Amino acid sequence: MPNTKSAIQRVRKVNKQTSVNRIRKNKYRSIIKEISLLIAAKKKKEAVKLLPKFNSQLMKIAKVGVIKRQTASRKISRLTKKISKL
Repeated sequence: MPNTKSAIQRVRKVNKQTSVNRIRKNKYRSIIKEISLLIAAKKKKEAVKLLPKFNSQLMKIAKVGVIKRQTASRKISRLTKKISKL
C-alpha cells in the first residue's frame, strides 16, 4: 500500500497508463487477426486495402512504446511479404 501522496498519485497514473496500453494492444491484435484471416482466405484486394491502416496503427503504438519499433517493423515486413505472395 502506498503511504506517501506521490506514491498514491503514481499508482493512479500507472493504472491509467496500463488501461490505455491494453486498449492499444487489443486494437493492434485485432487488426493482425483481421489481416491474417484475409490472407488465409486469399483475399488480396481486401488485405492490401487494410495494410496502410495496419501500418499506421503499428507505428503509433511503437512510437509510444507499447511494442518496440523493431518488432513493429518486422511484423509489417512479414505481413507485406505474405500479401505480396498471394
